Amino acid sequence: MSAPHTPSLADGIADAIGFVGGALAGFWIGQWLGLDIFAPGYGTKALLGIALVGLGGGLGLHAARRWQKSRRERTQD
Repeated sequence: MSAPHTPSLADGIADAIGFVGGALAGFWIGQWLGLDIFAPGYGTKALLGIALVGLGGGLGLHAARRWQKSRRERTQD
């Protein structure tokens, strides 16, 4: 059993970069697919674009946390 990890400033910055980077990637993929999150109203294309931004942000955050975990495990060895 490993000791609990206390979050640091570096963890928070990595989380933020992962989330924002993923959300931007989702936004640009949506733009490429013709899904405009800023379209007037809540049409299907706007909602799909919003969902893609949220999915991208979540995946970016998940990737950042996996990277942090692997980095911590590598330094403990």
